[in-house]
Amino acid sequence: MTNVTVQAADAEATRELGARLAGVLRAGDLVLLSGALGAGKTTLTQGIGSGLGVRGHVASPTFIIARVHPALGAGPDLVHVDAYRLGSLEEVDALDLDTSLEDSVTVVEWGEGKVEALAEDRLEVEVRRPRGGDDAAGAEELAEESPREIVVRPVGPRWDGVDLAAALRP
Repeated sequence: MTNVTVQAADAEATRELGARLAGVLRAGDLVLLSGALGAGKTTLTQGIGSGLGVRGHVASPTFIIARVHPALGAGPDLVHVDAYRLGSLEEVDALDLDTSLEDSVTVVEWGEGKVEALAEDRLEVEVRRPRGGDDAAGAEELAEESPREIVVRPVGPRWDGVDLAAALRP
């Protein structure tokens, strides 16, 4: 299994990439998102939610930690987690993510080093973007308009034989 690196020109292209990624996701899949603050992790998750056809606006669950977006059709629900404020594996365990893992697609922002034990199989996705914007408004504008490099790393036998490069190609 090899990493797949994809370029996204802006926020909309990042959402479209997320929707394409949703096309290979199924119930039980765990997706770990990493990247700097404002890189586009939630933007990518919005695309995944759109591609899965789930209910509700996908927004960063920073203050509520985890949000469930029920499927509108026959597909899996989306569980969107922000592990930024979680400091230990015990705090992750308290969320009981493993109870919904088999029935949902679970996307965890800032999950590196915290949730890998939840599943042998997962996608580790790093979202990179250029630095810049000294104030919040500048950073937000940069986040919407700047290109991103998205590196998808498949882990575990679930991804054997899945052509991620083809699935993520526009």
